[in-house]
Amino acid sequence: MKKVVLVAIALIIGMAVQAQAKIDFKSETIDYGTIAKGSDGVRVFEFTNTGDQPLIISDVKSSCGCTVPKKPNGAVAPGESNTIEVKYDTNRVGPIRKTVTVYSNASEPVKALKIKGEVVADGKSVMEKTH
Repeated sequence: MKKVVLVAIALIIGMAVQAQAKIDFKSETIDYGTIAKGSDGVRVFEFTNTGDQPLIISDVKSSCGCTVPKKPNGAVAPGESNTIEVKYDTNRVGPIRKTVTVYSNASEPVKALKIKGEVVADGKSVMEKTH
């Protein structure tokens, strides 16, 4: 009888562990490349919930006030896709190296995404390097 109870408990725990939301990003890095000062700083991280439970993104934070992330509202159903919008302040000239951290109920509850690139000053060609 003890073996039957232990096996039943193990199966229940195993099923609970397997039933999870899973977040898969199309890309974990956005490369702005070389962009002009004041240009459009909005980009998106695309993702899909590849798990079997609804995905809830509870928070999205940036490593700097110059980057403003926006999380999707509501749950993302299994198999559905959505985006996390990121707006970088392109009035700041220089290299872009920032982290956007995503907090969710996914199997990997904290995910670090990166943005990179370089903003060049007015009058500089976006083809020129400022190094």
